[in-house]
Amino acid sequence: MVLIPINLIVAKRPQDLGLLPDGAQLAAGGEARRKASIVDAEWAATEWTVARAIRTSRFWWLALGLFCGGFIWYAVQVHQTKYLVEVGFSAMQAAWSLGLVAMVAIPGQIALGALSDRIGREIVWTICCAGFAICYVALLLLAAGPSQPLLYVMVLSQGMLGYAFTNLMGPIVAEIFEGPHFGSVFSLVMVSLIGGGAAGPMVTGLLYDRFGSYEAAFALSIALSIVCAIAVWLAAPRKVRVVAGTV
Repeated sequence: MVLIPINLIVAKRPQDLGLLPDGAQLAAGGEARRKASIVDAEWAATEWTVARAIRTSRFWWLALGLFCGGFIWYAVQVHQTKYLVEVGFSAMQAAWSLGLVAMVAIPGQIALGALSDRIGREIVWTICCAGFAICYVALLLLAAGPSQPLLYVMVLSQGMLGYAFTNLMGPIVAEIFEGPHFGSVFSLVMVSLIGGGAAGPMVTGLLYDRFGSYEAAFALSIALSIVCAIAVWLAAPRKVRVVAGTV
């Protein structure tokens, strides 16, 4: 009942927002700004079909980065409430902390998304990965007993930093594989994110069943946070196109 009327007011064409379809010619001023952002002219001039994209190392670095991102994101989202109850928080506190993560994510996504337009995707992606790493470290420290300061560190690092992933996925892939086939390439890369999102909760649960605690699973997620950041640096969107703030 809510979604049907919303779909009637959603903008359906780039022109409705004063934009052009991907690949269309820009006005002289816009074209000049677009060209100024290009670092690797040969790469940017290539029409990146799915077949061409999957034969590049950049595609697979992106796939690895998004897989790790999905893993660390959903592993904590699914398991943190149970974990917080186990370490001594009330069920209500544990539930509220999960809701609070989603609330503080909103200003974090806006701020870090805007920041990435000024200082680059890789730097802000690394900040997001660091947010999840801090979150997992805080969870491990909470094993010693309930601590409100550590709980807020976990919530803020996860929500305000980690959740900004969502604002960067599209721009990172677009800066590398911009063109008329971007939608297909992006959809294929997103399969990795979905796979990581499925693997994260499952592997975390299996490790908990095997060892009787979340320590090994959270340590694995910290390691994957590091891999996640490194993978996007190796994909290097900055070496194809630079962000507006650095043109």
